[in-house]
Amino acid sequence: MKPIQSVVVLLLAVVLGVVAAQWLGTESLRQYGEVIYRAGGNDYRSTVPQVALMVLVGLLVLWLLWSLAASPFRAWGRYRRKQGRARLIEGLQAHEYGHWQRAEKLLGTAADDDEVSGVAYVTAVRSAQARGDEAAVDQYLQRLSTADATAYALLQAERLLQQERPVDAINALDAPGIQPLPPRGLWLRTEALARADRAHEAYGQLGALRKQKVLPDDAVSELEVRLAAQSLLEAADVNALAAQWEATPKALRSDPDVVSAYALRAVALDWDEPALLNLEQALDTRWDESLVTLYGQMPVEKLATRHANLQRWLGQQPSSPALLLALGRIAARQGEHVQAEDYLHRAIAAGAGPAAWETLGEVFTARGETALAAQCYGNALRQSRGESSVGLVRDAAAGQSPALHAVVPERATVEEQSLMTDPVLVRDARVEPVDRDEFGNPRVP
Repeated sequence: MKPIQSVVVLLLAVVLGVVAAQWLGTESLRQYGEVIYRAGGNDYRSTVPQVALMVLVGLLVLWLLWSLAASPFRAWGRYRRKQGRARLIEGLQAHEYGHWQRAEKLLGTAADDDEVSGVAYVTAVRSAQARGDEAAVDQYLQRLSTADATAYALLQAERLLQQERPVDAINALDAPGIQPLPPRGLWLRTEALARADRAHEAYGQLGALRKQKVLPDDAVSELEVRLAAQSLLEAADVNALAAQWEATPKALRSDPDVVSAYALRAVALDWDEPALLNLEQALDTRWDESLVTLYGQMPVEKLATRHANLQRWLGQQPSSPALLLALGRIAARQGEHVQAEDYLHRAIAAGAGPAAWETLGEVFTARGETALAAQCYGNALRQSRGESSVGLVRDAAAGQSPALHAVVPERATVEEQSLMTDPVLVRDARVEPVDRDEFGNPRVP
């Protein structure tokens, strides 16, 4: 309390005391009744207000005496709390600096204060984990379970998730004594449900996560996409898949990850037409390289329809490597090996990478050109390791001189070259014999 306030309060108390003394001295107070106290043959008379005042004064005196007697103990308690806070701060600082054992010692002492015991034990557990002392971890966890049940459940759930035990983590977070869960508990439970293949339940907690602001908005959006896709992949049958797809927000139905998950699960359930239809609608709405790659890889028939759609998109995306690769794969499945080779060379030139080289190798294998296929597979391996590809060279033909061999035109880098041209023949140079002296120099005529 400030000095001026103390003076004002003291003056008010004096004024009230003077007024009360004058009022208590009047004879009119007897109308409120009298109190007679008899002790040792003597009678003591007083009015009821006077007795009430004496009782209050007596209680005040007792309180002052009790305060004086307890003041050393209160001072000692304040000192211990201050020391505990100091040890807590030093322990947290030591933990951040990596002084694990010192942090554990300081935090263990700071935990004697019940108000900070939860924070102290949690940090002590992390310090013991950092130095790999599982016995100390279990010891601190046991103390934490009695000091702060909520903090114990959160930390235990985190450890169980690190050990890939999501079901046990869910059970730890569902303990009745810690409900309702704090924001971090909601996030941990959502992650545990997702890892336990219960994404549809985890998806239901997104509203609470948004409300509690546990994660940034971008992170929540990414989590929503991941859970929506996982929920589709977990559908047990076509009815569950259709219901889950209808429950998916419209904004997510064009997301590449969500559409891919729906298509893959639909094909796995032998529901081919909806899978292709949703892929086509998503690509018409928003172009995505991963979706067109999946469209070309789908183990589904209707090759002519898919080829026509890919050709239609090629007019809009003429330099798309994924689109060219998909066209090459569809053409190969249709048995159009020459056309497939053309598309695949263009895909390689556009940067389709090892997948295009591997598919080109499969085309050559189907045509019986195993040597070229081996070279394509080699290029796929080289590009996967970050190395440059090499030109394709044909083996020497039967009955042909080994010095005479054919080289496949480098259509992987020059997209405009036609595939219908004859192979370029490469002959070794015919070197005429030269008359040389004993030092190997040509003789001058």
